[in-house]
Amino acid sequence: MDAVAWSRFQFGFTISFHYLFPQLTMGLSLLIVIFKVLGLRTGDERYHESARFWARIFGINFVVGVVTGIPMEFQFGTNWGRFSNYAGGVIGMTLAMEGMFAFFAESAFLGLFLFGEKRLGPKGHLLAAFMVFLGSWLSGYFIIATDAFMQHPVGYAIGRNGALQLADVGAYLLNPWALWQYAHNMSGSVITAAFVVSAVSAYWLLMGIHTEHARRCLRVAVIVGLISCVGQLFPTGDMHGKMVARHQPAALAAMEAKFNTGDYAEVAIIGQPDVKNRRLENPIIVPGVLSYLAYGSFGAEVKGLNDIPQDQWPDNIELLYYAYHIMVGLGSIFIALMLAASFLLWRGKLETSRAMLWVLMLAFPFPYIANTAGWMTAELGRQPWLVYGLQRTVDGTSPKVSAGNIAFTSLGWMGIYFVLGVLFLYLIMREVGHGPEPHAGIPAGEHGPEPPGGGEPPAPVQPGAGHV
Repeated sequence: MDAVAWSRFQFGFTISFHYLFPQLTMGLSLLIVIFKVLGLRTGDERYHESARFWARIFGINFVVGVVTGIPMEFQFGTNWGRFSNYAGGVIGMTLAMEGMFAFFAESAFLGLFLFGEKRLGPKGHLLAAFMVFLGSWLSGYFIIATDAFMQHPVGYAIGRNGALQLADVGAYLLNPWALWQYAHNMSGSVITAAFVVSAVSAYWLLMGIHTEHARRCLRVAVIVGLISCVGQLFPTGDMHGKMVARHQPAALAAMEAKFNTGDYAEVAIIGQPDVKNRRLENPIIVPGVLSYLAYGSFGAEVKGLNDIPQDQWPDNIELLYYAYHIMVGLGSIFIALMLAASFLLWRGKLETSRAMLWVLMLAFPFPYIANTAGWMTAELGRQPWLVYGLQRTVDGTSPKVSAGNIAFTSLGWMGIYFVLGVLFLYLIMREVGHGPEPHAGIPAGEHGPEPPGGGEPPAPVQPGAGHV
């Protein structure tokens, strides 16, 4: 591997590991606000206790996310010097705004939410929760706007030194690509949070612990999860896909391993791309669907890779193809799972359906996989460009940094992240074991009204019964 490949590997590894944490915090911040609102509206203290519990999970994720995000900032200077010189005059604004405004607002109000409830009072505590939500979602938008510029550059001018300069702040911040990418990304974050909350709630119900909190958390998570799963498909996924078709035709063709141009273009349910021979092997296809998804008409023509210069093809079509299909396949499964859980919830049987509780408990890793595959699809599809149509990836590195140096630091980051990952899992498992704790001054049993349909909790898992 040369220095370019090592630089790409290092950034890909660090950002993939880092994003495991923000995707949960951004989605979880919305659920915490919902728990607080339900607590105030119903007078049920268990919603407030659930909000406090998930805020502790949020805090652990937030801290580890900050630590794992720092190396990426340094890589702009160490590994991607020419890119920073070329595009820094544009993307530097949103990166600075993310740090100076959104991050500090999020961290400050998170401290108030975690430690200032008695002084803030109920409505002030809700306001702190909302500000944490606002800060985390603003932070996400500034990062998405930065990436959207690299995908579809707008609002720039080329200076006398050949570097990019910001010419139109409004066009840059309101990039149409950014708006749909942000909506798609945030719905993915909410899916992750909904599945995590559902998994922990299902675990509590199966074990027969914290059952009253588990019921409330599970109901909220399933409803929010269903809405976000549907929103991930339409309109956000649909409109984002149309943006790719319009502005990155090579990426669209590579995502479906489509080599020949034609109308009534098919979607491949499964198949294996053979790039050398320019074909898709063993395909199971649905005719016309790709044309409709890309251009809104079953008869629309979709350009194949054979009609695009090969030096503009994504440089790893196989990985791009599989990442895209993993994302789409898992997204379809999520919709089916949340529909089934919502049906059981509507029938009043979800909390006692041990089979569904087991499925929900074991499903939580898959949104992480789907979100990672989605980001791989976006970034692999942009190749061979760093800034689409303006700067190629091979022209953005730091030429004086050797492959050996980057490999050495990559191994170092992998070791550090392994230790952080183990520590993170220990802290999360400890919090899940502790569960929600009653607020000081509120005796056990004085939690407010019990909503209808509470019933008896399902029997706990018995030791030695063959359960993991």
